[in-house]
Amino acid sequence: MRLSTQVRPISYLKANAAEVLTDIADSRQPMVITQNGEAKAVLQDVASFERAQETLALLKLLALGQQDVDAGRTKPARVVAERLRAKANRSDD
Repeated sequence: MRLSTQVRPISYLKANAAEVLTDIADSRQPMVITQNGEAKAVLQDVASFERAQETLALLKLLALGQQDVDAGRTKPARVVAERLRAKANRSDD
């Protein structure tokens, strides 16, 4: 994705807001909005934003998991599976 092809001044956004929103939703490409020649904001469709947020959340979980591994806060899968089976058997009673 090349943001350089999707750079528009804020005046363009003001004059063409509805068209810009339609284009962003259809193309799923973000648009950089400039003010006084300087990049100030990025517009993107809601679905792409939500996917990015979900991706960040997963990456955070992976990082937290790696911290646990690095700190030695792990248990063998066999031990965890046995504990879950025992708990499931107790709840079946």
